[in-house]
Amino acid sequence: MAGQRGYRIERFTGNRQVVAAASAVSRETNTIHLVSEVAISEPRRLITEYRERTGERLSLTGYVVACLARTVAEFPQFNSFRKGSRLFVFDEVTVGVLYEREMDGERAPESVPIRDATAKTYRQISDEIRAVQSKPAERVGSGSGMAWIRFIPGFLLRTFVRLANRSVAMKRRFGVLGVTAVGMHGSGAMWLVPLSSATVALAVGSVVRRPVGTQGVAEHLCVTLSFDHDIVDGAPAARFAARFAEHVSSGDEVRQAIAVDC
Repeated sequence: MAGQRGYRIERFTGNRQVVAAASAVSRETNTIHLVSEVAISEPRRLITEYRERTGERLSLTGYVVACLARTVAEFPQFNSFRKGSRLFVFDEVTVGVLYEREMDGERAPESVPIRDATAKTYRQISDEIRAVQSKPAERVGSGSGMAWIRFIPGFLLRTFVRLANRSVAMKRRFGVLGVTAVGMHGSGAMWLVPLSSATVALAVGSVVRRPVGTQGVAEHLCVTLSFDHDIVDGAPAARFAARFAEHVSSGDEVRQAIAVDC
């Protein structure tokens, strides 16, 4: 019968319903995007040398999270969200890291908050991400302590996400900054333009090799920085992006992590 129809019908799972609800609410944010490339040869060299010496693979995602947190510490107004006529500026920097996990036999994105990220070293952030990734996932939300979201009926999910997105308590817990690094799995130049309700969202794309003057070839990371335009204008966003690029290119976060281990 299925062959005669020319298609088959599958269940739209609860995991996908949560993702769809979050995406629908994210579209309601007035977002501007800055697409760029960031030189990353030096930190990649340091990470590779450390792995060859110790056998331990440090997380490149953890590195960009650490650099983002350092940058936000210099732009504290970006660590905020708008609720009506009020702007809530948070003292603690929490970064939500989105990554792909296999749950209930399918792959779906899962967000895990890295709390108080400015008080943690790159090594600590990397270890925290690795620890979460190594745990078996049961359902969407299990990594962030919100597995109970599966009990919310599908027709109410969008309303719940919208209410959570306006909650001061939820913003304090999960942060107003987001990082997604699924683009690292691609080949060739690849940028992502994320759907996000975060005040600052960083989408990490692929690593590409570019000729650089007489120095030969350098590695660059394709990145997209997205900002809530209700809070962040174009010029401050450009300054933020430039400072973030400086942090990433320097490799200082890796050097500090290696120095502690030596």
